[in-house]
Amino acid sequence: MSHLLYRLGRAAALRPWRFIGAWVVLIGVVAGLAGVAGGALHDNYTLSGSGSQRATDLLEQRFPALSGADARVVVHAEKGKVDQAALGTASGELRKLPHVSEVSPAVPSRDGATALMTVRYSVPVTDLEPKGTLDLLRSATSNLKSAGYQVEFGGQVPENVSKPGGVAEIVGITAALLILLLAFGSVVAAGLPLAVALTGLGAGVMGVTLLAAFTNVATTAPTLATMTGLGVGIDYALFILTRQREGLADGLDVPESVGRATATAGLSVIFAGFTVLLALSGLVLSGIPVFMTMGFATGLVVATTVLSAVTLLPAVLGLAGRRVLRRRDRAAGTKISVESRWVRRWAGHVGRHPLPWMLGAFVLMLALAAPALGMRTWPSDASSEPTSNTVRQAYDLVEDGYGAGANGPLLVAVDLNKVDRSSLPGLEQGLAKTEGIASVAPPQVSPRGDAAVIMVTPEYGPQDKRVTGLVDRVRADVLPPGAEVTGLTAVYVDLSRVLSDRLWPVIGAVVGTSFIMLMIVFRSLVAPLKAAVMNLLSIGAAYGVLTAVFQWGWGASLLGLPHSVPVSSFIVLLMFAVLFGVSMDYEVFLLSRIREEWQLHGDARGSVSVGLAATGRVITSAALIMVAVFLGFAADPSLIIKQMGVGLAVAVALDATVVRLVLVPATMTLLGRANWWLPKPLARVLPNIDLHGGSDTGTGVEREPQHV
Repeated sequence: MSHLLYRLGRAAALRPWRFIGAWVVLIGVVAGLAGVAGGALHDNYTLSGSGSQRATDLLEQRFPALSGADARVVVHAEKGKVDQAALGTASGELRKLPHVSEVSPAVPSRDGATALMTVRYSVPVTDLEPKGTLDLLRSATSNLKSAGYQVEFGGQVPENVSKPGGVAEIVGITAALLILLLAFGSVVAAGLPLAVALTGLGAGVMGVTLLAAFTNVATTAPTLATMTGLGVGIDYALFILTRQREGLADGLDVPESVGRATATAGLSVIFAGFTVLLALSGLVLSGIPVFMTMGFATGLVVATTVLSAVTLLPAVLGLAGRRVLRRRDRAAGTKISVESRWVRRWAGHVGRHPLPWMLGAFVLMLALAAPALGMRTWPSDASSEPTSNTVRQAYDLVEDGYGAGANGPLLVAVDLNKVDRSSLPGLEQGLAKTEGIASVAPPQVSPRGDAAVIMVTPEYGPQDKRVTGLVDRVRADVLPPGAEVTGLTAVYVDLSRVLSDRLWPVIGAVVGTSFIMLMIVFRSLVAPLKAAVMNLLSIGAAYGVLTAVFQWGWGASLLGLPHSVPVSSFIVLLMFAVLFGVSMDYEVFLLSRIREEWQLHGDARGSVSVGLAATGRVITSAALIMVAVFLGFAADPSLIIKQMGVGLAVAVALDATVVRLVLVPATMTLLGRANWWLPKPLARVLPNIDLHGGSDTGTGVEREPQHV
């Protein structure tokens, strides 16, 4: 494969406009298709086999008017009461909207200052265009706004509207450009990784829009894909560019240096990208559509950034020529030192005292991870949104006027083919007597008389810790066979449990497949195992920091949150898959260079020092870029993206410092030759893959260690 990449890179450098033209055509075609046939974004939280899903399915079959999406219109008067005539006019306009099956009569609060109307649709939220539907709701209630009332919107439809973005991306790109300028001292060298990464990112994001035309894609998927794709895309281009600059400084001509860089660093990029894709594939095991589409979308963007790094970057490097070097380095024969002397000295110091440094680093990582033992995961709801958001304002108005539980009512669906209709009054009374229930509405029977639904209002809101016990009590002590409970709160309970149950299979699959791939690449059992353990330490520490920042509230106000919030249920599973893949990137680049030195000299300790020193500058720059990009996304309005940004930034920072500068040299020094141990039976069957292309032309022939 190295030889193929060498030929590809050299051909791109010799005929750059052909490759650039191919990318222009690709971008044009994908953009055109996305504009014409692209789909809208929707969140699909189908939980097959759960009690809430069975209740939803029953309502869909027997109570179509109650089975679709919903939206809440909350009207508030600063002084006096809301006028009923104005509410009636707005209700009539709401009934005329597309797919609206029912508009409930306006329910006034005790003081009459607030009124609540529930709009029900005949189709699920995945069949609606959330932004356009919200605009229609605003238009239908314009008379209330004109009359001076505060009108806010909650429920499924408004909460599915994608939040405006762009600021996080700008922050990340600006920070990356500054870091690259400082690292390379050349505007051309700094701009190329950004340009190539953004091209691959653009193609991938437009591909996500096309994907949304064929399946439901989560509203946060493009932002997550952009965050991950921007970070890894810049890094991948950076690694190849760094190798090419080394070749130019060694006296190679431009096509040859590009070819060798593509054959060596380009192969590492492909395997690093493949590791990220393997980790993201683990989300398929979650069985939850919203997670699966997040994985598909992010994987698509990562794949396009890898493709742009090994095809488009060589072409633009061919055009740039020697301008990727500083002015003072462009003279023939000028040597660029890629080695970081202080990193080499530091690695030598750790190598002379490996045990205390290893234990100290382990203690630090475990201390950072400790808060995760008390982590409470729960899906985010409208109460976690900024106070400027309409869904948050609707949430607060409902809580003030009707109680916290009114923001998360339970719907008890009863199959009257299994439950006698005469038992409905007793069921209503049993629900009313249940601890934690504020009120119970009279049962509604379906038009065909084969189903009934009872609306139950809890005493506490959807994020309250007590709601799980309440739902469990209702299911275990009150509901007869043939009755199920659904609604926002019940769905949250089931979603949290499903994610908890499926976390370990996902972790096992991601760690296992990554271990196998690294074992093949590095022909070792110990090095991949050590890499997996260190990645798990980084992820655990990131979980701990997330718990302290968000759940304990140590950084909630700095991140624009009104109060402390639980860690989103989505984060634990989603962040593990993304983090494990991204963290493995550095392992691939670092271990490949250390192994190259080991193969050349057979010096276990020396190869670690040389490998760390040789990769110190580029990995430090790459890590700084990733941290800057991820921290930029901490400013995103979405709580999931905000938590992902903080978690990813923390983990990458720890990978680049504690893991790379302490744990790697300490553990590899202690293990010595055992780092590269592989049983002979495995050695005979595993393929030989040399990430540095065993020859200058990238022939892929592996060198045997020369022991000294």
